Amino acid sequence: MVPMTSFPALPGGASTGAPAKLSRRAKAAVVVRLLLNEGADIPLEDLPENLQAQLTQQMGSMRFVDRDTLSDVIGEFAGELESIGLSFPGGIAGALDALDGRISRQTAARLRKEAGVREYGDPWERLRQLGTEKLLPVLQNESTEVAAVLLSKIDVKRAAELLGKLPGPEARRITYAVSLTSSVTPDAVDRIGLSLAAQLDAEPVGAFDSGPVERVGAILNSTTTTTRDDVLEGLDETDAGFAEMVRRAIFTFGNIPQRIAARDIPRVVRGLDQDMLITALAGAGAAGVQKSADFILENMSGRMADQLREEVEERESVKTSDMEEATATIVQSIREMEASGELLLIVDDEDGG
Repeated sequence: MVPMTSFPALPGGASTGAPAKLSRRAKAAVVVRLLLNEGADIPLEDLPENLQAQLTQQMGSMRFVDRDTLSDVIGEFAGELESIGLSFPGGIAGALDALDGRISRQTAARLRKEAGVREYGDPWERLRQLGTEKLLPVLQNESTEVAAVLLSKIDVKRAAELLGKLPGPEARRITYAVSLTSSVTPDAVDRIGLSLAAQLDAEPVGAFDSGPVERVGAILNSTTTTTRDDVLEGLDETDAGFAEMVRRAIFTFGNIPQRIAARDIPRVVRGLDQDMLITALAGAGAAGVQKSADFILENMSGRMADQLREEVEERESVKTSDMEEATATIVQSIREMEASGELLLIVDDEDGG
C-alpha cells in the first residue's frame, strides 16, 4: 500500500475529479475501498492507530470517483508497487519482529527498552500458547480479578483444565469473578495481558542449551569407567538425588540392551568402524558388558554375526585402554544418531550407570 504517512490532508467535503487533484491520502482511500469491494482481507489493524483514524476520516469525507479517475489511481498505485525493489518493516518494532529468533533475547530486550517498544502486539496470543504448568501459578498468585480475566481470554478447554487444578473455594471465587468482567475495558485487558506476558517471560536467559543433569551426563559419557564411577560415588555423597538423575542421563556401552530397540541395531552397526566394533566385542567379557556384545550379535544378520564372532575369536586379549576407546567411539556414534533424529533411545527409569 502507498505509505499514508506522507499524504497531505485533503480539504473537507466530497471529492471527485482528475487524479492530479486527489491527495495521496485520498488515493490511498480509493485503493483500500476498491480492495475491500473485491473481498480482499487487508490487515489495517496492523497500522498505527493514528493512520487507521486518518484513513477512516478520509473515506468518510469522500463520495464518488468516476471510472477514469479510478483507473488512473489504480494504475499509479500498481506502478509504485512495481517500482519497489525491497521493503523494510518500518520502525524498530517491525525490525525486531523481522529479526525475532535471529538476534539474542538480551539484545532484543535492550533495544525494545531503549526505543520504548512494547514486546507484544497481542500479549494474549502469547499467553494462549503457554502450557498449563506456566499459567497455573498465575491463577494462584494473582488477584481474583486478574485470574478471571485470564480465564476469559484463553480457550475454554484450557480454562477448565486450570480450574480443575485449583482448590474448590479458590476455583469458585475465580469463576464468580468471571461474571463481573463485563465492565472491564479493552485497555485494561490489554494492560493485564502485557503485564502477565512480561512476568512469565521474565525468566533469565540461560547460558546453556541443556540442564546440569544432561551436561554432566554427556561429560561422563566420554570419560573412562574408572573416572565415571569415581565421580558418581562422590556425587552420591554430596547429592544422592542429583547423582541418580545423572546415572539415568548417562548412556554407556553397557546400556545398549536397555536403551536401543533390537530392530535398530543393524542401523547402528552400519555406521561403525568394523575394527572398532570387533575391539569392543572382544573386550566386552573382561569389561563386564558381555550382555551388550551378545545383544548386538543377536540382532544383526546371521551371516554378519558369524563373521564378527570369527574375528573376535581370532583377536588377542584387548587392552583396557583400547576397549575404553572403542566403546566411547561407539557411544559417541549412537549419540550423534540420536541428536540427528536417526535413532530414538528408549527411556528406562531403571537404567544404571
